[in-house]
Amino acid sequence: MSLTISSAATVTGTNVKIPRLGFGVWQIAAANCAAACAHALQSGYRHIDTARLYRNEEQVGTAVRESGLSRADVFVTTKQGVRGDTPELTYQLALESVEKVAGSAPGAYVDLFLVHIPHIRGGADGRKEVWLALERLFREGRARAIGVSNYGVQHIEEMKAYATVWPPHVNQIELHPWCQQRELVAYCEEQGIVVQAYSPLATGTKLGDPTVEQMAGRLSKSLAQVLIRYGLQKGWVVLPKSENPERIRQNTDVFDFELGEDDMRVLDGLDGWY
Repeated sequence: MSLTISSAATVTGTNVKIPRLGFGVWQIAAANCAAACAHALQSGYRHIDTARLYRNEEQVGTAVRESGLSRADVFVTTKQGVRGDTPELTYQLALESVEKVAGSAPGAYVDLFLVHIPHIRGGADGRKEVWLALERLFREGRARAIGVSNYGVQHIEEMKAYATVWPPHVNQIELHPWCQQRELVAYCEEQGIVVQAYSPLATGTKLGDPTVEQMAGRLSKSLAQVLIRYGLQKGWVVLPKSENPERIRQNTDVFDFELGEDDMRVLDGLDGWY
């Protein structure tokens, strides 16, 4: 599979392209986030994934603005998993996230805005309210694409009753060899929904796995590099996270090798061991 650091997934029905390798900032404290993002951008990442819940949206925005890169050259995602007391307040919360990331100047935008979780206050009504707020941002050009995160098939199907934008452009879910969510991935692919993989390194819990360690040694790569490459070859947008500058750089060094069919089959066989 021919992949480069510039490889991107195209959002169905739009001209929006999502870099297939992204940098996740979950659990990176605000005090450290701008520096980590700066290292990522210097290492070649052009995609950063944040969220209101992470409390580091502003720091992501600062890193992008101070990088010397054009805003159009960096793809930024954020997410919202709460509703306000009224639909207007829910919209204002979403707009606040856009302004934290991109500033309040006319034309400021995020590239992708996701409903963070399905378990929002109010259940189905809450999911609807947050989605309609994101649709408003999309119409206004404040979000170039909109989608969901952690949604199952039932949640996406439920959206048909109220969504003007359907299917959602993206579903971001936990994906790695030990958690493959095959039915959900197949459904998303059938619907033309871009699949994003968070925690592609299994939150570090499998970094001593002997099967993957043996494979990494044979390929002269790190276990993390093998796991990132696996996600890329599955066709996912992959979002590794690190605060270590050297690991941040190493995690981009995944385009000079390929996992063979046998390697992919072995990794596929780890599903459910998490």
